[in-house]
Amino acid sequence: MEKPTTPKRNRAVRGQRAVRVPRGGGNYRVYAPCAYLAPASRPAPPGSTGPRLYEDPEAQNLLCYLELSGEDNNEKRYSVRDGQGELIGAVRRIASSRRFLKHTWRIDQPGHPEIVGRNQWAAGSTKELAELAATKVVLTTFQIIADMGAEGGDQPPKPRTLEWKSDGKLVMTSEGSQLVTIKADWLDRRLAFAFALIGDA
Repeated sequence: MEKPTTPKRNRAVRGQRAVRVPRGGGNYRVYAPCAYLAPASRPAPPGSTGPRLYEDPEAQNLLCYLELSGEDNNEKRYSVRDGQGELIGAVRRIASSRRFLKHTWRIDQPGHPEIVGRNQWAAGSTKELAELAATKVVLTTFQIIADMGAEGGDQPPKPRTLEWKSDGKLVMTSEGSQLVTIKADWLDRRLAFAFALIGDA
């Protein structure tokens, strides 16, 4: 989506597939491209086993690409490399050691402490999780009652929100893989892009 509908814009406008950032506000909101997804016709760089991004819409200048560099029962590791093949860092998907809990994420950026991406269910003591579960049941019950009168029946599930912290400080937040908000100036944006391209699945 490049231009969403607003009171002064009757029709949404779609653009080329890209990583986009919001610009302007209100009636003049635009999602401007800052990195472009590779077209299907573009050959992959050597060693690339994952998505890649370009600086330009014609896909002439490679920004970064991913390669699956390690996998076992508990972890998948994606190395993120720049256009010259130099390692930028890595994104890791870690399976949960607790039953019924979803995976967590790690971002490794050289020169900085590990960045851990997790939701509220992935941290805390057993007592804290039990209290959170009780609250969640109550909130879910209220939501079901509220949704009964909603037009259109069942609503699509809401993507989970993750907080990404390094050394106890918030670095990034994400809602599913669609909305990523960077909070720390030092984070290499290409690593955030890489997480979004892999997808929180």
